[in-house]
Amino acid sequence: MSDGLNRGLGRVLVFVYGLFAVAATSRASVQIITKFADAPVSYLLSAVAAVIYIVATVGLVRGGAHGRRLAVACCSVELVGVLAVGTLSVLAPQDFPDQTVWSGFGEGYGYLPLVLPVLGLAWLRRSARPVADPA
Repeated sequence: MSDGLNRGLGRVLVFVYGLFAVAATSRASVQIITKFADAPVSYLLSAVAAVIYIVATVGLVRGGAHGRRLAVACCSVELVGVLAVGTLSVLAPQDFPDQTVWSGFGEGYGYLPLVLPVLGLAWLRRSARPVADPA
């Protein structure tokens, strides 16, 4: 935690990723338990998003080199996922009979799933820079 990963915007990212981890896990769990047969691909994609949010949160909280690598990997996979699922859900909506966390580029969550990995990657890059000693 001494690497500055959990300071300033980093704390906000930890909170938002944690919130998304809870929201996506809850949504996917209810969908899978109650109506999995209706849209299995959509519900499994929501579960994948939930796992990514959980692991990203752990990486951000953990900090250090390992936590940073974990968070970068999660943010990168998340960005690719939201772009791919978002594009497919717009071009072939019939393949997504129900929404996922990433459908329509995260429109059901105010497009935060699209913005969050970009902010996360930018923060991880910015916070990795060595801080100049003022002395």
